[in-house]
Amino acid sequence: VAGAFGPSGREDAVRETIAEIAGAYIDDVTTDALGNLICRKKGAGKKLLFAAHMDVIGFMVTHFEENGFVGVVNVGGHTACRLSGKRVRFAGGARGVLFERAESKLAGKTAGESKMTDVYLDLGAASEEEARKLVRVGDIAVYDYEARTMGSDCLLSPYCDNLASCAALLCTMSQVEHSPNDLYFVFTTQEEVGLNGSKTAAFAIAPDMAVAIDLTRAGDCPATAKGEVKLGGGPAVKVKDSSVICTPAVVELLRRTAEENQIPYQDEVLLAGGTDTFSMLVSRSGVPAGCISIPGRYIHSTAETISIKDAEQAAKLLACTAAKEI
Repeated sequence: VAGAFGPSGREDAVRETIAEIAGAYIDDVTTDALGNLICRKKGAGKKLLFAAHMDVIGFMVTHFEENGFVGVVNVGGHTACRLSGKRVRFAGGARGVLFERAESKLAGKTAGESKMTDVYLDLGAASEEEARKLVRVGDIAVYDYEARTMGSDCLLSPYCDNLASCAALLCTMSQVEHSPNDLYFVFTTQEEVGLNGSKTAAFAIAPDMAVAIDLTRAGDCPATAKGEVKLGGGPAVKVKDSSVICTPAVVELLRRTAEENQIPYQDEVLLAGGTDTFSMLVSRSGVPAGCISIPGRYIHSTAETISIKDAEQAAKLLACTAAKEI
């Protein structure tokens, strides 16, 4: 899963990889019109939906410039001033490097003032004609960096958000042998550009309860504002982020399940950002919803970092939740 190419709206390769792995653990699998992968483990009870988004942030080609350089726009959240020197790759095999324009530097723009128009892409093409042979307008690139382990327990990758959660959800599926609930494991599309996939999936399934799994910012390093959530402290039970206040009963269910199964966990209040939880919460006439978060450092960078143990414990917490009658 970690090596699959899957920017928002182009999640096909990730979906195919997940479907191949998931087949051993579920009763049926379908793909809807938006590309969501819906894996069902049938049960006689209420519908319980778990969701992890498959898409990662990327860069879309907007236009071609003189001397073979290319203009791009962000697909998902990027900080333009941090992109200089970052390598990217396209599904067709083209590779390039992003860099800040000289006029942007000379203007002395601050981080908040820099925009994607201040960044260009170098494909190594000698002319516009050559560049057009490599990519076309609308093609999407992702970061070109491999996943690596770091230290005794950390995974470093540009795709932890949110392929680490997809892997955890697959682990959850493998751990659930019997459940009184009708389980839906949904791998959603286009979360990074508006929570789009989870909207249609939740509407179609009409669950009685929903739980998302995603990354959250750890507040335990100098790069982030201080917070309670830290790497290695276990998965976080979300209480609130900037888009949603999770259903109190679901928050308490997740906390109680963790405590009953001796799973270390943390309480999370995220000051900025959101997840598929919001779109599921407000689906139809409303759905009780919550979120399990994997703590992460350097999110939306080439070096997103998580604790492998936190991801494993998140999978266990979801599996124990699935085994409860809701």
